[in-house]
Amino acid sequence: MSRRRLPLWAGWLLALAVACACALLGLWQLQRMHAKQALLEASAQVLDERRAQPLEWAADPSRTRAYDWAAGEGRFLPLPAVLLDNQNRDGRAGVRAYRVFQPSVAGATPLLLELGWLPLPGDRRLPDVPVPDATHVSGLLLPPPSSGLVAPAIAAQADGTLLVVALEPQSLAAALNLSTLAPRVLRLDPALSLGYARDLELLPNTLPPERHLGYAVQWFALAAAVLVIALLLTVRERRRR
Repeated sequence: MSRRRLPLWAGWLLALAVACACALLGLWQLQRMHAKQALLEASAQVLDERRAQPLEWAADPSRTRAYDWAAGEGRFLPLPAVLLDNQNRDGRAGVRAYRVFQPSVAGATPLLLELGWLPLPGDRRLPDVPVPDATHVSGLLLPPPSSGLVAPAIAAQADGTLLVVALEPQSLAAALNLSTLAPRVLRLDPALSLGYARDLELLPNTLPPERHLGYAVQWFALAAAVLVIALLLTVRERRRR
């Protein structure tokens, strides 16, 4: 009994569907490349100028995705620390530590301040992050780290510390019994003695723009390969007939 062959038109539909899917993935990678390149360019200008803006800018809804250098007075609130999990530094696993800072300006919205990175031991025992007594802070205002497809789950520890895999200020505000938190966070200036190991690297746990370009080229090449294979199979089938 002869095996039934797939009609040419059906094979081409399948090939076109696969090629379109690959091309769409390539376009998505290009969009990610351009977005991250724009991010790096915008932040580079801010870091070069370091023109200090007030901390209240962290709550400005018109600048939710912007980058600003900010400085001001205030105090750290006696609330639980927030630890962002799955943060690597120099090949080591760890967490990024955050504390809530209240600017001294009347009516200012509290914001999350990133103190820096801390390593995790093999047993994943979470580090202690005491409330700093500093009253003056400065650093880079920026959007929270992208959560991607990860849900912003919050795991409260026995000591009250909040362990999260994605930083979502409004969800954290509810967990901290606050009415609101600024949509941007302050990454503390590495020159300050306050806090832990840190830098102003914006893409520490994600792909740089050139990697996205490389993936885009691979997806486009795969789309082209699918069409070429479909064309060769079509020619061979016609010759066989």
